[in-house]
Amino acid sequence: MEDVKSETILSGIYKPTFLVDTAKASVNISRMVSRANMADAVLRPHFKTHQLHRVGELFKTFGVQRIAVSSVSMAEYFADGGWSDIMIAFPVNIREIDRINALAKRVTLGILVSAEGVSPQLAAKLQSSVRMYIEVDVGANRTGFLPDAVEQIAKAIAQAEKNPWIKFSGFVAHAGHTYQTPNTQQVSEIHRQGMNSLNRLKEQFQRQHPEIVVSWGDTPSCTLADDFFGAEELRPGNFVYFDVMQWQLGACAMEDIAVAVATPVVAVYPKRNDLVVYGGAVHLSKESVLCNKGRPHFGMMVLLNENGSWELPSSPCFVRRITQEHGVIALPNDFANRFSVGDLVGILPVHSCLAADLLRNYTVFLH
Repeated sequence: MEDVKSETILSGIYKPTFLVDTAKASVNISRMVSRANMADAVLRPHFKTHQLHRVGELFKTFGVQRIAVSSVSMAEYFADGGWSDIMIAFPVNIREIDRINALAKRVTLGILVSAEGVSPQLAAKLQSSVRMYIEVDVGANRTGFLPDAVEQIAKAIAQAEKNPWIKFSGFVAHAGHTYQTPNTQQVSEIHRQGMNSLNRLKEQFQRQHPEIVVSWGDTPSCTLADDFFGAEELRPGNFVYFDVMQWQLGACAMEDIAVAVATPVVAVYPKRNDLVVYGGAVHLSKESVLCNKGRPHFGMMVLLNENGSWELPSSPCFVRRITQEHGVIALPNDFANRFSVGDLVGILPVHSCLAADLLRNYTVFLH
């Protein structure tokens, strides 16, 4: 990870490298902070997207004080960076209870109970103060209690609170299924239905627990919603970078995408209009979306300027095939002759969270 002077950026790249445009990322952060303020909600951004102190510092400049992460180790990393209010927005892993206890002595720590059978183990093993949130499955069918499982939720809360170190603090949901919707209207409907479910649960438990909150998080709905239905906390993460998936969904403009993967050209095949780059599944992931012709692709090619910025070519070019190290980019007719082995081209990732994780140790920040 390094900051590089703009005039030397391309000359110093020799392998797949994650380029972060900090100016674009700052604009994205500023917009989300404004949206949270207008909703009278606290922004608790999910740092699993970037996982870097350098980007975390950008959030601090906008007054962000609370964060979410996806693992105990990530929470430890950001605690070392001075963050003191951290939610581990992932089902609590009982096998890490010793590290959780140690971390809870250092920071205000939030943990998630996402299924039956977890609370009794927490009650027996937690020895430090934590805020416990109930995760609710609002339709993603991944983890969480169903919204109508009121008896099971009440039981989980009661079991946990047998331990005085545990404070039930509210309900958490991540509407991950918004990423698979075909249009922004469905994103809004998922958001409305999910928040209605959370608010009903809050009403049922608020008399006994008057300080509980509703915490909602996914980038599509947090970016597109006009109404947050009283959510006290917003936890989007991807918005800091955005990506091709968010652009195709309509959650961002192409110019909002703040990251690209610089990839060396290793082979050019003009007869078949293919460009092969050193940039495969271990750099971009194998996440795919459909292009405008209905075919799957693994990223969009951009042309890199000497200062590391990028621009779209005159015709869309997609990563059509991908293996562990190879990326095969399909080009328009006669376009391959513009490239030579040793050139660098950029790839806008389909899912920036995965590319950022894969290339965490090969990240360059653009000024």
